[in-house]
Order: sequence, then structure tokens, then C-alpha cells
Amino acid sequence: MGFLTLRLESSQQVNDNTKRLRFQLPDPNSNAGLGLTSFILTFHKPANGWLPVIRPYTPINNFAEPGYIELLVKKYPNGRASSYLHSLKPGDTLNIRAPMNGFKWTPNEFESVNLIAGGAGITPMFQLIQGILKNPEDRTNIKLIFGVNSDKDLVLKDELDAFEKGFPDRFKVVYTVSNPAEGSPFREGKVTKELLRTELIGAKDGQATKIFLCGPPPMEASILGHKGWLSTQKGALEELGYPSGKVHKF
Repeated sequence: MGFLTLRLESSQQVNDNTKRLRFQLPDPNSNAGLGLTSFILTFHKPANGWLPVIRPYTPINNFAEPGYIELLVKKYPNGRASSYLHSLKPGDTLNIRAPMNGFKWTPNEFESVNLIAGGAGITPMFQLIQGILKNPEDRTNIKLIFGVNSDKDLVLKDELDAFEKGFPDRFKVVYTVSNPAEGSPFREGKVTKELLRTELIGAKDGQATKIFLCGPPPMEASILGHKGWLSTQKGALEELGYPSGKVHKF
């Protein structure tokens, strides 16, 4: 599609730092060419700068429903793009480029997929979950491990729980919270090697299983490992015997 100007239709506050923004597409019959694992680039020129601020965001809407794009945006301290998006009011416009293609998804290429998400990294996972489960021809089994800092950070939980209820034989989700509230029903802790050992589904070898990962850098480093000039640290997946080729990082 190329470059587009979208108009903000609605803005919903999800928690203290996250908004759900729904933008109208110029063509009400278009989905901007978006497909599974694709994303958009947002552009805006700051008031005190010459260069545009460009950031990638993954839409969370159902692409089978044309005419709009929906973003879930977490506002970060000193985050120029997220602060700008949070400042938009219905009727304001946003410049984007779409679609930007990610992992090439083929229905039923894998028997099982494991999705490991941290915080705002849930958005590409939600897009993939929704696309797989809403496609009657795709029978892929899905396990989601979703780690957050606090209970309120479990965004999209209602939608995820509805998918789990609607597809009990094909979709399972595990929530883990680093700092749960008193009396919280969720598992306490981060996404650890021990949790992955217990919860990951599918074979470690062969081509029947794929792992997708998206989260903050420290989480990704602990799971994938770190290779530097002076030292190399194995990640949890390698220590558990999963080859690097089995993992895709968004």
C-alpha cells in the first residue's frame, strides 16, 4: 500500500500507561495489505526536531474486517513515539507506512507453536493467535507464555481467555507476574528456564514446532542468550536443547 494518513476514530485507556487506538483507513474496504506477522511504521515530526520519529507497531485488529487499524500502545518514560500517540485525540491524523512484512506464516506448516511474550511484546503474539484461530483451515496448536511486571499489565487478557475457552484443545495460555498484587491468582515470577521446561509444547528437534519470542531486551537475552566481544552466555532455550533455528524473534 505504501504511505497512508489515518484518522483516529477512538482512544481507550486500558491501564495507567497503555491505550487502545483505533484508526480509520482512507479506503473503508481495505485492510492496508496487512497479513499475519506484518506491522506498520508510524511517522511524526517532533516540534523541536528536524528528523521524523519512526517506530514499528503491530496492529491487533482482525484483518478480515476492513476499514481500520487498531494499535495497543504502551507509553514509555521519554518515549517520543508512544508519547505522541498517547497525545492524539479522535479526529487527529497519523502518518504510517504499511504493510511491513515479518515472518512468512503458512497455515499448518507447524504442528505446534510456542509464543513467549513479555509486556508490550504481546501484540505480535495476539495478532498471530487471532489469525490462526479465526482461520478454519489452520489447525496449528498454540501455547502462549505471557510474562508481565504487575497484574494490570496483563493487557488483552479478556480476549486471550475467550480464545482459550473457545478453542480448549488448541490454545493454552500461562500468565506469570513478577510483582503480583496481594491475593493475585497468577503465577509469581518471571519467564524462567524452569517455566519453559514445564510449559513448552512440541518436539525440540524436527520441523513440527516453532517458537516465537517478543519482549523487553533483558527477557529476550535471558531466553536467547547473549554473545559479546568478551563473553558468551547461553540462553534458557539453548540450555533446554532447543536449536536457534527453531526460534523467531519479532
